Amino acid sequence: MKTQPRYACQQCGAVAPKWAGRCEECGAWNSLVEELPRAAPPKSLGQSTGRRGGHALDFVALRGENAGPPRFLTGIAELDRVCGGGLVPGSTILVGGDPGIGKSTLLLQAAAALAAGGADAAYITGEEAIDQVRLRAERLGVADTPVRLASASSVRDIIATLDDARAPDLVVIDSIQTMYLDTLDSAPGTVSQVRGAAQELIALAKRRGLVVVLVGHVTKEGLIAGPRVLEHMVDTVLYFEGERGHQFRILRAVKNRYGATDEIGVFEMSDKGLVEVPNPSALFLADRSNADGEPGGEPGEEAGKTAGAAVFAGIEGTRPVLVEVQALVAPSPLGTPRRAVVGWDATRLAMITAVLDARCGLSVGANDIYLNIAGGLRIVEPAADLAVAAALVSALTETPVPSDIVVFGEIGLSGRVRPVAHADARLKEAAKLGFAGAWVPVRPAGRGARRPRSADGLATVAIEHLSELVARLAPAPRRRINPAGARRALVAP
Repeated sequence: MKTQPRYACQQCGAVAPKWAGRCEECGAWNSLVEELPRAAPPKSLGQSTGRRGGHALDFVALRGENAGPPRFLTGIAELDRVCGGGLVPGSTILVGGDPGIGKSTLLLQAAAALAAGGADAAYITGEEAIDQVRLRAERLGVADTPVRLASASSVRDIIATLDDARAPDLVVIDSIQTMYLDTLDSAPGTVSQVRGAAQELIALAKRRGLVVVLVGHVTKEGLIAGPRVLEHMVDTVLYFEGERGHQFRILRAVKNRYGATDEIGVFEMSDKGLVEVPNPSALFLADRSNADGEPGGEPGEEAGKTAGAAVFAGIEGTRPVLVEVQALVAPSPLGTPRRAVVGWDATRLAMITAVLDARCGLSVGANDIYLNIAGGLRIVEPAADLAVAAALVSALTETPVPSDIVVFGEIGLSGRVRPVAHADARLKEAAKLGFAGAWVPVRPAGRGARRPRSADGLATVAIEHLSELVARLAPAPRRRINPAGARRALVAP
């Protein structure tokens, strides 16, 4: 029977029987590309009339006798942390990021570090020539390491080379969008080619017990290009993030079958490649430090008397990270105030401004609001609500937040400040960096709950309602608190 062509969307992977200018699933224009599917399996497969050539499965117990081979340590502590403590043999890792962010640089450094430690590492590039990779290796100072280098795009040739007893411990494929299977008629980079090439390479990793790292392109929205099923097929998905104007690069794990998700590793781009940053909190707060390396100066002293800044004690994976939240509130000359947000969720900012207006009697939403997370880090946890509110109120009232105070807590629509997880770890990190106090949510006295304790002399102030935070940052002569209700208002003296 003649094989009928089909049309696959290169954005979402949806399949259509005929070509159309617009994908009905995701709405992308001119994204349908003709592909010839593989031959369908026999209709009798899976029917109850006999095995039809299949073999019975051998079920085993959940508990095994062997713990498996140990992890490979790359020698790059930040990369090993994000991967859950090292590279697991037989696993497949997908690394995505913007063009020029440093994906190839980081993986070449990791392969060279493994090879220098006695492991067998191979680097296969489908985008660059051999001389280009050699020039990068010279710049990074790893040209003398015994990394096996090759330039290839055919998955058949790669499988034929690596599918033997002399297979390397680590294989870097740069990138999966350039690989192709000669059994498919579509062009490299299409949905079927990316899915088919990844399936073959994952099967090789499981069969030979080697670590396969796939470099993936990203779309303009920042997501890994190709079918979404590609992220489900691999064991670990890492995103390499960073701003062009900053030298910091953040490696974030969004999926990890062998470790914690949302773990981050921080790197600094230099002329010698990527240098790991073991203490990112001190790096993100470098502009606030004084000559002694402590935040601000004397306790209670405002850093530069600048309003609109608050230090947030966050958690990225298992690591506490302190960053500065910066806000600017200015009168809006337009009918619709402007919102500019960098590093945080714009929808959550709208919620915080609405709570400040409705529950605390402020007029924040009528102004232009500019919010920035210093250092190029992106914050996704709701524990930053209280720090964002502190920065907004500080910018509105022109009252600086004390420089030796860290802030964290989640804000509800009623204005109540809700407790967050890992409070003790956040306080411990703040105390280590020299902070003197913290504004934290009140923990209920229920079963297993307790207030955050002071860590190494760090004094905590419990904030139960958002109006209590406003009372601390609004000028005292202009405050009048109504004890009969939760709503507070700013009034004239």
